[in-house]
Amino acid sequence: MRYLFTTLFLVFVSFTNLMAQFDQMIKPAKMEQVTIKQFEDDGLAHFSYAVHVDDQMYLVDPGRDPQPYYDYAKSVNANIVGVINTHPHADFVSSHLEIHQATGATIFVSKLVGVRYPHQTFDEGEVITLPRGVRLKAIHTPGHSPDGISIVVEENGKDVAVFTGDTLFIGDVGRPDLRESVGNIMAQREELARMMYYSTREKLMVLDDDVIVYPAHGAGSLCGKAISAEKSSTIGQEKLTNYALQEMSEEEFVELLLADQPFIPKYFPFNVDVNRVGALPYQASKEAVRRLERNQHLPLNAVVIDGRKQDVFKSSHVAGAINIMNGAKFETWLGSLLAPYTSYYLIAESQESLEELISKAAKIGYETFIAGAFVYDEKDGSQMAIFEKDAFDANPDLFTIVDIRNAGEVAQGKVFDKAINIPLPELMQRAGEIPTDKPIVVHCGTGYRSAAGSSIIQNALINSKVLDMSAFILDYK
Repeated sequence: MRYLFTTLFLVFVSFTNLMAQFDQMIKPAKMEQVTIKQFEDDGLAHFSYAVHVDDQMYLVDPGRDPQPYYDYAKSVNANIVGVINTHPHADFVSSHLEIHQATGATIFVSKLVGVRYPHQTFDEGEVITLPRGVRLKAIHTPGHSPDGISIVVEENGKDVAVFTGDTLFIGDVGRPDLRESVGNIMAQREELARMMYYSTREKLMVLDDDVIVYPAHGAGSLCGKAISAEKSSTIGQEKLTNYALQEMSEEEFVELLLADQPFIPKYFPFNVDVNRVGALPYQASKEAVRRLERNQHLPLNAVVIDGRKQDVFKSSHVAGAINIMNGAKFETWLGSLLAPYTSYYLIAESQESLEELISKAAKIGYETFIAGAFVYDEKDGSQMAIFEKDAFDANPDLFTIVDIRNAGEVAQGKVFDKAINIPLPELMQRAGEIPTDKPIVVHCGTGYRSAAGSSIIQNALINSKVLDMSAFILDYK
Protein backbone atom coordinates (compact mmCIF):
# COMPACT_ATOMS: atom_id res chain seq x y z
CA MET A 1 0.00 0.00 0.00
CA ARG A 2 2.86 2.35 0.89
CA TYR A 3 4.51 1.54 -2.49
CA LEU A 4 1.26 2.30 -4.33
CA PHE A 5 0.86 5.57 -2.45
CA THR A 6 4.45 6.56 -3.24
CA THR A 7 3.98 5.69 -6.90
CA LEU A 8 0.78 7.69 -7.16
CA PHE A 9 2.45 10.61 -5.40
CA LEU A 10 5.38 10.56 -7.84
CA VAL A 11 2.98 10.39 -10.78
CA PHE A 12 1.07 13.35 -9.35
CA VAL A 13 4.30 15.34 -8.89
CA SER A 14 5.44 14.48 -12.41
CA PHE A 15 2.07 15.49 -13.83
CA THR A 16 2.10 18.74 -11.84
CA ASN A 17 5.61 19.54 -13.06
CA LEU A 18 4.59 18.72 -16.64
CA MET A 19 1.56 21.00 -16.41
CA ALA A 20 3.68 23.77 -14.95
CA GLN A 21 6.15 23.29 -17.79
CA PHE A 22 3.26 23.33 -20.28
CA ASP A 23 1.82 26.51 -18.77
CA GLN A 24 5.23 28.15 -18.98
CA MET A 25 5.66 27.07 -22.59
CA ILE A 26 2.34 28.39 -23.81
CA LYS A 27 2.56 31.68 -21.93
CA PRO A 28 3.44 34.24 -24.61
CA ALA A 29 6.30 36.68 -24.29
CA LYS A 30 5.42 40.14 -23.06
CA MET A 31 5.92 42.94 -25.58
CA GLU A 32 6.56 46.34 -24.04
CA GLN A 33 7.74 48.55 -26.89
CA VAL A 34 6.36 47.04 -30.10
CA THR A 35 2.71 46.74 -31.15
CA ILE A 36 1.58 43.98 -33.51
CA LYS A 37 -1.79 44.17 -35.25
CA GLN A 38 -3.17 41.05 -36.95
CA PHE A 39 -5.46 41.41 -39.98
CA GLU A 40 -7.62 38.46 -41.04
CA ASP A 41 -9.19 37.66 -44.42
CA ASP A 42 -11.72 34.90 -43.73
CA GLY A 43 -12.26 34.02 -47.39
CA LEU A 44 -8.63 33.05 -47.94
CA ALA A 45 -7.84 32.23 -44.30
CA HIS A 46 -5.03 34.76 -44.62
CA PHE A 47 -3.31 36.64 -41.81
CA SER A 48 -1.27 39.78 -42.40
CA TYR A 49 0.36 42.06 -39.87
CA ALA A 50 1.33 45.61 -38.98
CA VAL A 51 4.34 46.03 -36.69
CA HIS A 52 4.91 49.49 -35.30
CA VAL A 53 6.91 51.42 -32.78
CA ASP A 54 6.16 55.13 -32.32
CA ASP A 55 5.44 56.50 -35.80
CA GLN A 56 7.19 53.75 -37.81
CA MET A 57 5.13 50.87 -39.24
CA TYR A 58 6.13 47.78 -41.19
CA LEU A 59 3.64 45.47 -42.87
CA VAL A 60 4.11 41.72 -43.22
CA ASP A 61 2.47 39.75 -46.05
CA PRO A 62 -0.24 42.32 -46.93
CA GLY A 63 -3.31 41.26 -48.92
CA ARG A 64 -4.51 42.75 -52.22
CA ASP A 65 -6.53 45.62 -50.73
CA PRO A 66 -4.16 48.14 -49.11
CA GLN A 67 -6.89 50.31 -47.56
CA PRO A 68 -7.17 48.47 -44.20
CA TYR A 69 -3.45 49.07 -43.63
CA TYR A 70 -3.71 52.74 -44.55
CA ASP A 71 -6.67 53.14 -42.20
CA TYR A 72 -4.88 51.46 -39.33
CA ALA A 73 -1.70 53.48 -39.84
CA LYS A 74 -3.74 56.68 -39.75
CA SER A 75 -5.57 55.58 -36.59
CA VAL A 76 -2.30 55.17 -34.68
CA ASN A 77 -0.53 58.17 -36.28
CA ALA A 78 2.11 56.00 -37.92
CA ASN A 79 3.77 56.01 -41.33
CA ILE A 80 4.14 52.82 -43.35
CA VAL A 81 7.87 52.75 -44.01
CA GLY A 82 8.36 49.12 -45.02
CA VAL A 83 6.60 46.08 -46.45
CA ILE A 84 8.01 42.59 -45.93
CA ASN A 85 6.93 39.52 -47.89
CA THR A 86 7.95 36.19 -46.40
CA HIS A 87 7.76 34.61 -49.90
CA PRO A 88 5.84 35.07 -53.17
CA HIS A 89 2.45 33.79 -52.03
CA ALA A 90 0.50 31.29 -54.12
CA ASP A 91 -2.98 31.75 -52.70
CA PHE A 92 -3.48 35.52 -52.81
CA VAL A 93 -2.17 38.60 -54.56
CA SER A 94 -0.18 40.98 -52.37
CA SER A 95 -0.36 44.78 -52.43
CA HIS A 96 3.33 45.32 -51.67
CA LEU A 97 4.13 47.12 -54.94
CA GLU A 98 1.05 49.35 -54.74
CA ILE A 99 1.88 50.32 -51.14
CA HIS A 100 5.43 51.15 -52.19
CA GLN A 101 4.16 53.31 -55.05
CA ALA A 102 1.64 55.10 -52.82
CA THR A 103 3.72 55.65 -49.68
CA GLY A 104 7.35 55.24 -50.68
CA ALA A 105 7.68 52.31 -48.26
CA THR A 106 10.64 50.04 -48.90
CA ILE A 107 9.81 46.50 -50.01
CA PHE A 108 11.89 43.83 -48.26
CA VAL A 109 12.11 40.38 -49.83
CA SER A 110 14.63 37.57 -50.09
CA LYS A 111 17.15 37.85 -52.91
CA LEU A 112 16.18 34.30 -53.86
CA VAL A 113 12.76 35.46 -55.09
CA GLY A 114 14.35 37.26 -58.05
CA VAL A 115 11.96 40.21 -58.23
CA ARG A 116 12.16 43.07 -60.75
CA TYR A 117 10.47 45.85 -58.75
CA PRO A 118 12.41 48.26 -56.47
CA HIS A 119 13.27 46.47 -53.23
CA GLN A 120 15.84 45.77 -50.56
CA THR A 121 16.98 42.21 -49.99
CA PHE A 122 16.19 40.74 -46.60
CA ASP A 123 17.91 37.45 -45.90
CA GLU A 124 19.47 35.37 -43.14
CA GLY A 125 21.30 37.58 -40.65
CA GLU A 126 19.97 40.89 -41.99
CA VAL A 127 18.19 43.26 -39.60
CA ILE A 128 15.70 46.11 -39.77
CA THR A 129 16.06 48.52 -36.84
CA LEU A 130 13.06 50.30 -35.33
CA PRO A 131 13.02 52.78 -32.40
CA ARG A 132 13.11 51.73 -28.72
CA GLY A 133 15.47 48.78 -29.16
CA VAL A 134 13.17 46.84 -31.50
CA ARG A 135 14.67 44.86 -34.38
CA LEU A 136 13.25 42.64 -37.14
CA LYS A 137 15.60 39.80 -38.03
CA ALA A 138 15.35 37.61 -41.14
CA ILE A 139 15.98 33.87 -41.00
CA HIS A 140 15.92 31.65 -44.09
CA THR A 141 13.22 29.01 -43.58
CA PRO A 142 12.68 27.12 -46.85
CA GLY A 143 10.27 24.21 -47.03
CA HIS A 144 6.97 25.58 -48.25
CA SER A 145 8.97 27.50 -50.82
CA PRO A 146 12.73 27.56 -51.47
CA ASP A 147 12.85 31.33 -50.96
CA GLY A 148 10.83 31.59 -47.74
CA ILE A 149 11.94 33.65 -44.78
CA SER A 150 10.61 34.06 -41.25
CA ILE A 151 10.92 37.33 -39.35
CA VAL A 152 11.89 37.39 -35.68
CA VAL A 153 10.82 40.40 -33.61
CA GLU A 154 13.44 41.30 -31.01
CA GLU A 155 12.80 43.75 -28.18
CA ASN A 156 15.74 44.96 -26.08
CA GLY A 157 17.80 41.91 -26.98
CA LYS A 158 15.03 39.34 -26.39
CA ASP A 159 13.09 37.54 -29.12
CA VAL A 160 9.38 38.07 -28.49
CA ALA A 161 7.60 37.01 -31.70
CA VAL A 162 8.16 35.42 -35.09
CA PHE A 163 6.25 35.83 -38.35
CA THR A 164 6.51 32.39 -39.88
CA GLY A 165 4.82 32.99 -43.24
CA ASP A 166 3.84 29.63 -44.69
CA THR A 167 6.63 27.70 -42.99
CA LEU A 168 5.06 27.09 -39.58
CA PHE A 169 1.31 27.21 -39.01
CA ILE A 170 -0.61 26.63 -35.82
CA GLY A 171 -0.81 22.84 -35.63
CA ASP A 172 0.80 22.28 -39.03
CA VAL A 173 3.58 23.27 -41.42
CA GLY A 174 3.37 24.55 -44.98
CA ARG A 175 2.84 22.11 -47.82
CA PRO A 176 5.98 21.46 -49.88
CA ASP A 177 4.39 20.70 -53.26
CA LEU A 178 3.61 24.12 -54.74
CA ARG A 179 6.93 25.17 -56.26
CA GLU A 180 7.82 22.40 -58.70
CA SER A 181 6.97 24.36 -61.84
CA VAL A 182 6.85 28.04 -60.93
CA GLY A 183 8.96 30.78 -59.40
CA ASN A 184 12.52 32.03 -59.68
CA ILE A 185 13.74 28.85 -57.98
CA MET A 186 12.00 25.55 -58.59
CA ALA A 187 12.38 22.59 -56.25
CA GLN A 188 10.85 19.13 -56.06
CA ARG A 189 8.41 18.42 -53.26
CA GLU A 190 10.66 15.87 -51.55
CA GLU A 191 13.56 18.31 -51.60
CA LEU A 192 11.37 21.01 -50.08
CA ALA A 193 10.04 18.60 -47.45
CA ARG A 194 13.62 17.93 -46.37
CA MET A 195 14.25 21.68 -46.23
CA MET A 196 11.17 22.01 -44.02
CA TYR A 197 12.55 19.40 -41.61
CA TYR A 198 15.65 21.49 -41.02
CA SER A 199 13.89 24.87 -41.08
CA THR A 200 11.58 23.78 -38.27
CA ARG A 201 14.19 22.04 -36.18
CA GLU A 202 17.25 24.22 -36.69
CA LYS A 203 15.69 27.64 -37.19
CA LEU A 204 12.29 27.86 -35.48
CA MET A 205 12.24 25.25 -32.71
CA VAL A 206 15.46 26.67 -31.26
CA LEU A 207 13.71 29.96 -30.48
CA ASP A 208 12.62 30.50 -26.87
CA ASP A 209 9.44 28.68 -25.92
CA ASP A 210 7.59 31.90 -25.11
CA VAL A 211 8.17 33.45 -28.56
CA ILE A 212 4.77 34.14 -30.13
CA VAL A 213 4.09 32.47 -33.49
CA TYR A 214 2.23 34.56 -36.06
CA PRO A 215 1.55 32.55 -39.26
CA ALA A 216 0.36 33.81 -42.64
CA HIS A 217 -2.63 31.44 -42.73
CA GLY A 218 -5.23 29.80 -40.53
CA ALA A 219 -7.78 26.99 -40.73
CA GLY A 220 -9.29 26.57 -44.19
CA SER A 221 -6.18 27.54 -46.13
CA LEU A 222 -5.02 25.12 -48.82
CA CYS A 223 -1.40 25.96 -47.98
CA GLY A 224 -1.51 23.26 -45.27
CA LYS A 225 -3.49 20.14 -44.48
CA ALA A 226 -4.28 20.31 -40.75
CA ILE A 227 -4.12 23.96 -39.72
CA SER A 228 -5.64 24.83 -36.36
CA ALA A 229 -8.41 27.37 -35.89
CA GLU A 230 -6.19 29.27 -33.45
CA LYS A 231 -4.79 32.55 -34.76
CA SER A 232 -1.49 32.56 -32.88
CA SER A 233 0.54 30.30 -30.63
CA THR A 234 3.99 30.04 -29.06
CA ILE A 235 7.04 28.05 -30.05
CA GLY A 236 6.67 26.02 -26.86
CA GLN A 237 3.04 25.15 -27.52
CA GLU A 238 3.80 24.12 -31.09
CA LYS A 239 6.66 21.90 -29.94
CA LEU A 240 4.22 20.14 -27.64
CA THR A 241 1.17 19.88 -29.89
CA ASN A 242 2.10 20.29 -33.57
CA TYR A 243 2.26 16.86 -35.22
CA ALA A 244 5.04 17.99 -37.58
CA LEU A 245 7.33 19.14 -34.76
CA GLN A 246 7.37 15.87 -32.84
CA GLU A 247 10.50 13.76 -32.61
CA MET A 248 10.99 11.74 -35.80
CA SER A 249 13.65 11.01 -38.39
CA GLU A 250 14.03 13.07 -41.54
CA GLU A 251 12.66 10.19 -43.62
CA GLU A 252 9.62 9.82 -41.35
CA PHE A 253 8.99 13.56 -41.57
CA VAL A 254 9.18 13.60 -45.37
CA GLU A 255 6.78 10.67 -45.67
CA LEU A 256 4.36 12.25 -43.19
CA LEU A 257 4.44 15.68 -44.79
CA LEU A 258 3.92 14.47 -48.35
CA ALA A 259 0.95 12.27 -47.46
CA ASP A 260 -2.65 13.44 -47.95
CA GLN A 261 -1.96 16.99 -49.09
CA PRO A 262 -5.05 18.71 -50.54
CA PHE A 263 -5.45 19.49 -54.24
CA ILE A 264 -3.56 22.41 -55.77
CA PRO A 265 -5.92 25.12 -57.10
CA LYS A 266 -5.33 26.20 -60.68
CA TYR A 267 -4.60 29.79 -59.67
CA PHE A 268 -1.71 29.05 -57.29
CA PRO A 269 1.16 29.14 -59.85
CA PHE A 270 -0.35 32.26 -61.42
CA ASN A 271 -0.37 34.10 -58.09
CA VAL A 272 3.28 33.22 -57.44
CA ASP A 273 4.23 34.88 -60.73
CA VAL A 274 1.99 37.92 -60.11
CA ASN A 275 3.56 38.46 -56.70
CA ARG A 276 7.06 38.24 -58.12
CA VAL A 277 6.23 41.01 -60.60
CA GLY A 278 3.81 43.05 -58.49
CA ALA A 279 0.07 43.49 -59.05
CA LEU A 280 -1.84 46.35 -60.63
CA PRO A 281 -3.33 48.89 -58.18
CA TYR A 282 -6.34 47.27 -56.54
CA GLN A 283 -9.04 49.93 -56.90
CA ALA A 284 -8.10 50.96 -60.44
CA SER A 285 -8.01 47.36 -61.61
CA LYS A 286 -11.49 46.72 -60.20
CA GLU A 287 -12.85 49.86 -61.81
CA ALA A 288 -11.52 48.69 -65.17
CA VAL A 289 -13.89 45.68 -65.14
CA ARG A 290 -16.68 46.18 -67.69
CA ARG A 291 -20.10 46.52 -66.04
CA LEU A 292 -22.78 45.38 -68.49
CA GLU A 293 -26.50 45.99 -68.74
CA ARG A 294 -28.81 43.88 -66.58
CA ASN A 295 -29.60 40.45 -68.12
CA GLN A 296 -26.96 40.90 -70.82
CA HIS A 297 -27.21 38.56 -73.81
CA LEU A 298 -23.95 36.59 -73.99
CA PRO A 299 -22.03 34.95 -76.84
CA LEU A 300 -22.59 31.23 -77.43
CA ASN A 301 -20.38 28.99 -75.27
CA ALA A 302 -19.29 31.88 -73.04
CA VAL A 303 -17.82 30.88 -69.67
CA VAL A 304 -20.19 32.19 -67.01
CA ILE A 305 -19.74 32.27 -63.23
CA ASP A 306 -23.02 32.86 -61.41
CA GLY A 307 -22.57 33.96 -57.79
CA ARG A 308 -26.25 33.93 -56.81
CA LYS A 309 -27.83 31.66 -54.19
CA GLN A 310 -28.37 28.10 -55.35
CA ASP A 311 -32.18 28.17 -55.20
CA VAL A 312 -32.31 31.39 -57.24
CA PHE A 313 -29.83 29.93 -59.73
CA LYS A 314 -31.86 26.74 -60.18
CA SER A 315 -35.06 28.65 -60.88
CA SER A 316 -33.51 30.60 -63.78
CA HIS A 317 -29.94 31.03 -65.04
CA VAL A 318 -27.84 31.55 -68.14
CA ALA A 319 -27.37 28.23 -69.93
CA GLY A 320 -23.98 26.70 -69.15
CA ALA A 321 -23.31 28.85 -66.08
CA ILE A 322 -21.39 27.52 -63.08
CA ASN A 323 -22.97 28.35 -59.74
CA ILE A 324 -20.18 29.42 -57.36
CA MET A 325 -22.20 31.10 -54.64
CA ASN A 326 -21.08 34.35 -53.08
CA GLY A 327 -19.87 32.75 -49.85
CA ALA A 328 -16.79 32.50 -47.71
CA LYS A 329 -14.83 30.50 -50.30
CA PHE A 330 -15.94 32.09 -53.57
CA GLU A 331 -12.44 33.23 -54.57
CA THR A 332 -10.88 29.86 -53.74
CA TRP A 333 -13.33 27.95 -55.91
CA LEU A 334 -13.22 30.52 -58.69
CA GLY A 335 -9.46 30.02 -58.91
CA SER A 336 -9.77 26.25 -58.49
CA LEU A 337 -12.29 25.66 -61.27
CA LEU A 338 -11.13 28.25 -63.81
CA ALA A 339 -7.58 28.23 -65.12
CA PRO A 340 -5.74 31.58 -65.24
CA TYR A 341 -6.32 33.64 -68.38
CA THR A 342 -9.78 32.11 -68.92
CA SER A 343 -12.11 34.89 -70.03
CA TYR A 344 -15.39 34.71 -68.12
CA TYR A 345 -18.58 36.63 -67.38
CA LEU A 346 -19.60 37.30 -63.78
CA ILE A 347 -23.23 37.34 -62.63
CA ALA A 348 -24.78 38.48 -59.34
CA GLU A 349 -28.26 39.07 -57.96
CA SER A 350 -27.70 42.75 -57.12
CA GLN A 351 -25.25 45.53 -57.91
CA GLU A 352 -23.92 45.39 -54.35
CA SER A 353 -23.27 41.67 -54.61
CA LEU A 354 -21.66 42.15 -58.02
CA GLU A 355 -19.14 44.64 -56.62
CA GLU A 356 -18.38 42.24 -53.77
CA LEU A 357 -17.71 39.40 -56.22
CA ILE A 358 -15.40 41.59 -58.29
CA SER A 359 -13.48 42.46 -55.12
CA LYS A 360 -13.16 38.79 -54.23
CA ALA A 361 -11.95 37.93 -57.73
CA ALA A 362 -9.36 40.69 -57.40
CA LYS A 363 -7.90 39.09 -54.28
CA ILE A 364 -6.52 36.31 -56.51
CA GLY A 365 -5.87 38.50 -59.54
CA TYR A 366 -8.85 37.18 -61.52
CA GLU A 367 -10.54 40.55 -62.03
CA THR A 368 -8.41 41.02 -65.15
CA PHE A 369 -10.04 37.99 -66.79
CA ILE A 370 -13.64 39.22 -66.40
CA ALA A 371 -15.09 39.85 -69.88
CA GLY A 372 -18.10 41.56 -68.31
CA ALA A 373 -20.09 41.68 -65.08
CA PHE A 374 -23.81 42.20 -64.70
CA VAL A 375 -26.91 41.64 -62.59
CA TYR A 376 -29.21 38.82 -63.70
CA ASP A 377 -32.87 38.46 -62.71
CA GLU A 378 -34.50 36.89 -65.79
CA LYS A 379 -37.37 34.54 -64.95
CA ASP A 380 -37.30 32.41 -68.11
CA GLY A 381 -33.72 31.19 -68.19
CA SER A 382 -32.46 27.62 -67.89
CA GLN A 383 -33.66 25.65 -64.87
CA MET A 384 -32.56 22.72 -62.73
CA ALA A 385 -34.68 20.21 -60.83
CA ILE A 386 -34.98 20.56 -57.06
CA PHE A 387 -33.91 17.83 -54.63
CA GLU A 388 -36.87 16.28 -52.80
CA LYS A 389 -35.73 14.65 -49.58
CA ASP A 390 -38.83 12.49 -49.08
CA ALA A 391 -38.52 10.95 -52.53
CA PHE A 392 -34.82 10.28 -51.99
CA ASP A 393 -35.33 8.77 -48.54
CA ALA A 394 -38.07 6.47 -49.83
CA ASN A 395 -35.59 4.66 -52.10
CA PRO A 396 -32.02 5.99 -52.44
CA ASP A 397 -31.19 3.14 -54.84
CA LEU A 398 -33.24 4.91 -57.50
CA PHE A 399 -30.54 7.63 -57.66
CA THR A 400 -26.89 7.80 -58.65
CA ILE A 401 -25.16 9.60 -55.79
CA VAL A 402 -22.05 11.66 -56.52
CA ASP A 403 -19.87 12.75 -53.59
CA ILE A 404 -17.75 15.74 -54.65
CA ARG A 405 -15.75 16.03 -51.44
CA ASN A 406 -11.97 15.69 -51.57
CA ALA A 407 -10.44 12.23 -51.21
CA GLY A 408 -9.16 13.04 -47.72
CA GLU A 409 -12.67 13.90 -46.55
CA VAL A 410 -14.09 10.70 -48.00
CA ALA A 411 -11.34 8.67 -46.34
CA GLN A 412 -12.66 9.89 -42.98
CA GLY A 413 -16.06 8.42 -43.76
CA LYS A 414 -18.50 8.01 -46.62
CA VAL A 415 -22.00 9.40 -46.13
CA PHE A 416 -23.58 6.99 -48.64
CA ASP A 417 -21.94 3.62 -49.24
CA LYS A 418 -22.71 3.47 -52.96
CA ALA A 419 -21.73 7.06 -53.75
CA ILE A 420 -19.28 7.75 -56.58
CA ASN A 421 -16.48 10.06 -55.43
CA ILE A 422 -15.29 12.67 -57.93
CA PRO A 423 -13.76 15.69 -56.14
CA LEU A 424 -15.11 19.05 -57.26
CA PRO A 425 -11.79 20.24 -58.79
CA GLU A 426 -11.88 17.17 -61.10
CA LEU A 427 -15.55 17.33 -62.12
CA MET A 428 -15.14 19.24 -65.37
CA GLN A 429 -12.77 16.59 -66.68
CA ARG A 430 -14.50 13.53 -65.20
CA ALA A 431 -18.25 14.22 -65.37
CA GLY A 432 -18.47 11.76 -68.26
CA GLU A 433 -17.72 8.92 -65.81
CA ILE A 434 -21.09 9.39 -64.11
CA PRO A 435 -23.81 6.89 -65.14
CA THR A 436 -26.87 8.54 -66.65
CA ASP A 437 -29.47 5.78 -66.25
CA LYS A 438 -30.84 7.33 -63.03
CA PRO A 439 -31.36 10.83 -61.64
CA ILE A 440 -28.08 12.14 -60.24
CA VAL A 441 -27.87 13.47 -56.66
CA VAL A 442 -24.82 15.59 -55.82
CA HIS A 443 -23.54 16.21 -52.31
CA CYS A 444 -20.52 17.72 -50.55
CA GLY A 445 -19.86 18.28 -46.84
CA THR A 446 -22.08 21.23 -45.98
CA GLY A 447 -24.03 22.14 -49.13
CA TYR A 448 -21.87 24.98 -50.44
CA ARG A 449 -19.76 23.12 -53.01
CA SER A 450 -22.65 21.03 -54.30
CA ALA A 451 -24.13 24.15 -55.93
CA ALA A 452 -21.09 24.41 -58.19
CA GLY A 453 -20.77 20.64 -58.59
CA SER A 454 -24.37 20.06 -59.64
CA SER A 455 -24.23 22.91 -62.16
CA ILE A 456 -21.04 21.50 -63.69
CA ILE A 457 -22.58 18.04 -64.00
CA GLN A 458 -25.78 19.45 -65.48
CA ASN A 459 -23.75 21.33 -68.09
CA ALA A 460 -21.84 18.17 -68.99
CA LEU A 461 -24.81 15.78 -68.93
CA ILE A 462 -27.48 17.99 -70.45
CA ASN A 463 -30.17 15.34 -70.79
CA SER A 464 -29.81 14.03 -67.23
CA LYS A 465 -31.79 15.04 -64.18
CA VAL A 466 -29.25 16.48 -61.74
CA LEU A 467 -30.26 17.22 -58.13
CA ASP A 468 -28.30 19.30 -55.64
CA MET A 469 -28.69 17.87 -52.14
CA SER A 470 -27.40 21.22 -50.82
CA ALA A 471 -27.70 21.65 -47.02
CA PHE A 472 -29.85 18.51 -46.69
CA ILE A 473 -26.55 16.63 -46.50
CA LEU A 474 -26.34 17.70 -42.85
CA ASP A 475 -29.33 15.47 -42.09
CA TYR A 476 -27.38 12.40 -43.15
CA LYS A 477 -24.01 12.98 -41.47
